[in-house]
Amino acid sequence: MSEKIIKPLRQPWKGTMTSRERFNRQMHYEPFDRTVNMEFGYWDENFTEWDIFVENNITNHDEGHRLFSLDRIEDMAGNVFMSPGFEYKVVSETEKTRTIINAYGLLAEVPKGSNSTIPHFMKSSIETPEDWKRVKEERFRRDDPGRKVDLAALKARHPADRDYPLGVHTGSMIGRVRDMLTFEGLAYACYDYPDMVEDMVETACVLVEDYLDQVLPHFDFDYACGWEDICFNNGPIVTVDFFREVVMPRYKRIDKKIKQYGIDIWYTDCDGDVRPILPYFLEGGINCMFPYEVNSCCHPGELFAEYGKELRLMGGFDKMQLIAGKEAIKAYMKTLEPLVERGGYIPFCDHRCPPDVKPENYLYYLDLKEKTFGMK
Repeated sequence: MSEKIIKPLRQPWKGTMTSRERFNRQMHYEPFDRTVNMEFGYWDENFTEWDIFVENNITNHDEGHRLFSLDRIEDMAGNVFMSPGFEYKVVSETEKTRTIINAYGLLAEVPKGSNSTIPHFMKSSIETPEDWKRVKEERFRRDDPGRKVDLAALKARHPADRDYPLGVHTGSMIGRVRDMLTFEGLAYACYDYPDMVEDMVETACVLVEDYLDQVLPHFDFDYACGWEDICFNNGPIVTVDFFREVVMPRYKRIDKKIKQYGIDIWYTDCDGDVRPILPYFLEGGINCMFPYEVNSCCHPGELFAEYGKELRLMGGFDKMQLIAGKEAIKAYMKTLEPLVERGGYIPFCDHRCPPDVKPENYLYYLDLKEKTFGMK
């Protein structure tokens, strides 16, 4: 299938380095020509509500990024968790909602016509160690043929002489476990069945290790990336002790493996207030937060002041300032100038850009970002 033709609204930023050179230099606190030009993406509603997307037939993040001529940055992910997932089923529905069973086996109520609202989870398929034993045997087999990597296809897609940064995905140690158990279910399980939860974390880790063993010898990766999403505006949903004693040791195992292949930049996608567990992310080897939310945590400058060059950040442009308008965007952009200049920081919207950001304000933000952090 041929790639959809997108006519860009903006020209690519000028530069004297390749995207790959720039990313590596910026994230290693070395001189770079201008900042990496990237964004995390958009709410699903943006694709139907923003006129610039509707008029240009933009239906997903990749198309949006090509519309704005963002830098290319990619990662390689494998089949490292539940396989197969549960069959999606509609159990019942009303005029406004559906009750479904999702891919993680959760009974959930979801509103019709919106993909950005968090579902109301009602019941998990895993409530006891016996449930987990059954699901593990059925859906977490290490010898599942679907876990075997097609190296030839990946090498064809990502040639050795590429000019863009390529990351290797390290999955999730505890975030996807939360997805299987629900927020409340994980909180109870940590106290009622701690051995079960640790075995779930261990299973996730082993599957990631199996995947890494397949791909690390064959690609020169620039970074590693993972997904946790286990914090909210009051901190982590697991205790700090649990994170330090159960999750962090698995990070250390993965970190040892990727470091053997020269990967020393590792970010994880974790929203919310990461500060209580940030020291243990760092001790485990994860040295970059993404997409670094501001309002549930703090201005990125505060974390850099505390952790220095041990830490990197990606994101951190307060989405509320995008909503507030041009003067607020300009003022906030100014606060990021010294952070970009010091290195180890790539600025972009601190999560998916919401639809209540006006398209004209978003375009102003992109223009101002280029004027401020592009090549002079």
